[in-house]
Amino acid sequence: MHNLSDYELMLLVKGKQHAALSTLYDRHAKLVYSFAWRSVKEEAAAKDIVQAVFLRLWTTESVYNPDKGKFVNWLLTIVRNITADALRKRRRENKGMLHYLREDLERIPDGVSLSPEAQAEHQFVREQIRTAYRHLSKQQITLLEHFYWEGYTLSELAALYNQPLGTVKNRLHQTLKILRRHLTAEGVGTG
Repeated sequence: MHNLSDYELMLLVKGKQHAALSTLYDRHAKLVYSFAWRSVKEEAAAKDIVQAVFLRLWTTESVYNPDKGKFVNWLLTIVRNITADALRKRRRENKGMLHYLREDLERIPDGVSLSPEAQAEHQFVREQIRTAYRHLSKQQITLLEHFYWEGYTLSELAALYNQPLGTVKNRLHQTLKILRRHLTAEGVGTG
C-alpha cells in the first residue's frame, strides 16, 4: 500500500479498505496535526481534529480529484473546515475568552519522520510562504490569520472589522491573489 499514490489510496478508502486509510494516516497525520495545532494551540484539541479529519476521509461522499490540485491541498481544506468549526464552537462556549498568540512559522512541528526529500520540500515551501508574506501588509496578514488560523467566518470578520461583508470578501480575495502571485513566482504550486 505504501507505494500507492494518495489518489489511489483514496479510491481504496471509498471501498472501505482500512489499510488504505491507515497508510494515508501514516503519511499525513503529522501535517494535519501541525495545521490543527497552529490554530487551536492545544494538544488534545489538535488530536481531536486529526481524528475528525481521518473519520471524514472514511465517511465522506466527496471524492478527491487529482485534476483539481494536489491531495495535500484538498486534505488541508478539510482540516481547515473542521478546525474552523471547532474554533467557532469554542468561541461560542467561551464567548470572547479566547486570545490567540501570534506564532512564527518556526513553531509549526517539522514532522521529523518525513523522508529527507519531503523535509527539504517542506522547508522550501515554508521559506517561500515566508517570502510571499513579505508582500502583504500587516492588515492583510491579520485578515489571513483570522480567517485561516482562527476560524472566523467572513460575516464574523465583517462585524469584527466593522466593514461591509463585500469589502471583507474583496480584501481577502485581493490578499490571496497577492499571495498566490508571489508563491507562483517563487515556484510553489498553489493548486
